[in-house]
Amino acid sequence: MSPPETPALNTRILPADVTGIADGAATFARGGLVAFPTETVYGLGADAANAAAIARLYQAKGRPAFNPLIAHVADVAAARRIGCFDATAERLAAAFWPGPLTLVVPQAAGCTVADLATAGLDTVAIRIPSHPTARALLAAFGGAVVAPSANISGHVSPTTAAHVAADLAGRIDLILDGGPVEVGVESTIVGCFDEPTLLRPGGIPSEAIEAVLGRPLARPAAAEAQAPEQPLAPGMLASHYAPRASVRLDATDVAPGEALLAFGPVTLPGTANATAILNLSPTGDPAEAAMHLFGYLRSLDAKGARSIAVMPIPNDGLGEAINDRLRRAAAPR
Repeated sequence: MSPPETPALNTRILPADVTGIADGAATFARGGLVAFPTETVYGLGADAANAAAIARLYQAKGRPAFNPLIAHVADVAAARRIGCFDATAERLAAAFWPGPLTLVVPQAAGCTVADLATAGLDTVAIRIPSHPTARALLAAFGGAVVAPSANISGHVSPTTAAHVAADLAGRIDLILDGGPVEVGVESTIVGCFDEPTLLRPGGIPSEAIEAVLGRPLARPAAAEAQAPEQPLAPGMLASHYAPRASVRLDATDVAPGEALLAFGPVTLPGTANATAILNLSPTGDPAEAAMHLFGYLRSLDAKGARSIAVMPIPNDGLGEAINDRLRRAAAPR
């Protein structure tokens, strides 16, 4: 899906240095849109309290307005100003913030995050990123910033400034170039409800979260998780993270005309005839695979393959998040 036409902007790309950070904070303050690196992927930020700026963000991404956004804040004190933290939320925040964990909690009284960003829910999704650029930008701005991935909605998420520019140049005000990201998949999202619930696998394995809680995380029912009418968190739409090429999962061979997204040693029949091959991790390391996932999908898509065959990836640890993104990339659309 292409987003609706908007007046072209002169999108600037600046280094993520002191000058760039100051420019980014000033851009937020005047209602502008700034793409910046986090440890997970590049985010497209807007002032979380500015509904007009958030509407511009939705328009730039072509993002469904019912899909809520994550509010990024600089520290726990800022998080408590917009969300109510029970014992579970406090424990997880202490263990994993700053880092790639988003907590969905009830809104605090006087929460300044615009209703447009929460998609009309009485909860708010909050994260404290660990990337130094993101932290410096949030501190310089002084408020919460909503920041979905900096790409056209449904496209592969960006892990470099060049990926952002390929999708959003002319649609946003500023891109802060902080180099490639480290984690490469989005944050894990946990709903701090009566039962702590894994709403989206991500950069922190669910096993690590369960170890801190001393109990298993609940999981949404399959139908609710794959195609909810009203998502509880970002990234829960069935068709998401999608390249233009079709995606075939758990491939045991490579069909004529297909590209191959490999993992570990490559011994599949038909590999010699693949239109292109990229290996997420020749050694079978899920962390390396997560770092490469979105960039490699983009690269294979750019080569014009009609289909991308994906080798099986174990579902433990970060593999759970990788497979979640791949299932959504492969969903009918």
